[in-house]
Amino acid sequence: MRYRMLGNTGFYVSEICLGTMTFGGKGKYYEAVGKVDQKTATSLVARALEAGVNFIDTADVYSEGLSETLLGNALKDIGVKRSDVVIATKVYGRMSGSPNDAGLSRGHIMDSIEASLERLQLDYVDLYQVHAQDRDTPVEAVMEAVNDLVRQGLVRYAGVSNWQAWRIMKAQGIADKRGTARFETLQAYYSIAGRDIERDVVPMLADQKMGLMVWSPLAGGVLSGKFGRDASPDGARRAQVDFPPVDKELAFKLVDAMREIGAAHGVGPARVALAWVLSRPFVSSVITGVKTLEQLDDNLAAADLKLTDAELTRLDALSALKPEYPGWMVERQNDPRRNPNTKHG
Repeated sequence: MRYRMLGNTGFYVSEICLGTMTFGGKGKYYEAVGKVDQKTATSLVARALEAGVNFIDTADVYSEGLSETLLGNALKDIGVKRSDVVIATKVYGRMSGSPNDAGLSRGHIMDSIEASLERLQLDYVDLYQVHAQDRDTPVEAVMEAVNDLVRQGLVRYAGVSNWQAWRIMKAQGIADKRGTARFETLQAYYSIAGRDIERDVVPMLADQKMGLMVWSPLAGGVLSGKFGRDASPDGARRAQVDFPPVDKELAFKLVDAMREIGAAHGVGPARVALAWVLSRPFVSSVITGVKTLEQLDDNLAAADLKLTDAELTRLDALSALKPEYPGWMVERQNDPRRNPNTKHG
């Protein structure tokens, strides 16, 4: 297992992060995602740690808190040294019918960290991430609450998930102006079939020295190789919950190419898809959500798969984003800066 720095924190995490959204299966949506019980959860965590994984991601909303509970029990049963594991969780989702038991208000953030720590059986979390945008709460209030948690020692680092680049920059500007804790990481959807963040988010991450945690690197299973253009495997999550949105025709073209490339390495398309994401220099860690030890072992092995330059070039070309304004105009107008003999407006 190799380790990459988590943004600008000086903290190293495994390039494979164990995702726990499959733990629990409580609630209609999470029942479709996975119904991993305590015994299996403990075995998955143990196998991941044995393989060198030191990074585990969860969220309070996963199975209505049950994912955090199963993870906390697993860590306790295994007896892992606290400083040897990096635990990330999130806040935002609705946890009950109470009108204030959701969102990013100061009250909900403060209540939620206490509840998460109790379920995880921990004194602090290493990374606390705001899980979504709350259009009803000012960014200033969110950053103030997050800073207080860091100052209290309940949270080591703060992160964000599923925000636009401009909104993250607003939050960073507020933190910098006030000299308070800032977002060190972004957790975002990214796959070879969904490269949207390369337009604005990735350049922002480089500018702000933020780490990127990738969720759904297999595009909700479409890139696993188990799906066909006209069929899906029985019981597959994607067949029940069609998420995240993906251009299926593009995805299947990519799977066809990844089957060919995988055959040369003796692996399936899922491992190739993960290896492609891991080849991106701006990625800190890839979150893999699994239900079985076999799936976990296959995902872990992706870290050892090195695609050739020719293979990466082929996949990059197949999955390339279409030019979009103002990006194409920025490129056009920078040509004279690169080549004095180029003249255009």
